[in-house]
Amino acid sequence: MSGTVGAGSRDGGAGGGAGASHGGGRDDSRDDGSGGDVEALLRERLRLADEQIEMPAGLWGRIKESGAEPVPSVVALPSRRPYAVALAVAAAVAAVALGAWWLLRPGPVEVKPAGPPPTVPVKVYNSESACRTGRFLECALRLAKDPHAKYEARGNSAGRVWHGDVVAARCVVTDGRLVRDEQGITSTRWYLVTSEQGVEGWLPGVRTRNTREVPVCPADVK
Repeated sequence: MSGTVGAGSRDGGAGGGAGASHGGGRDDSRDDGSGGDVEALLRERLRLADEQIEMPAGLWGRIKESGAEPVPSVVALPSRRPYAVALAVAAAVAAVALGAWWLLRPGPVEVKPAGPPPTVPVKVYNSESACRTGRFLECALRLAKDPHAKYEARGNSAGRVWHGDVVAARCVVTDGRLVRDEQGITSTRWYLVTSEQGVEGWLPGVRTRNTREVPVCPADVK
């Protein structure tokens, strides 16, 4: 009997062990199934919650508008008013013009009264040695009115000069009447002169030994 009981106990223990092992396998399968159900349930709740969320009206439009305007990295300074800029430019131009005028301004202008034309002093010469001293009427030399008329003509006398007188020659003509002096010297040059007494007339070139340059008379002086 002892041997039989012992054998039975071993079988029962073996069977119990096998049954326990089989039963443990069934428990593991239930745990795996429960974990999958929980995960699926959570996913379903999240999906429902996401569907129930309502987007505020106009939110996407405000987001797009704010994104379309780039934020400036540098803040621009406020521009000046147009009339202030124009006033500043006008002041600068006026300052430059005033400075230029000050540098380039003309000096004081001295107005001189109109005077007689410039003249050249010419000394009267008489080829007759006897007439070189004294102021005798017989030794007087004629100043003509017209350098192109006959020197000896009665009406061609403007005044008289004597040897050694210094007259003021204004100009000279080179195509006057030919005149010959007592020594045979000839000339067609005539000087428009003013005597020491203020008489104006034409002095023949043979009545002077002038060595100074005298300007030619203009066309309107005859």
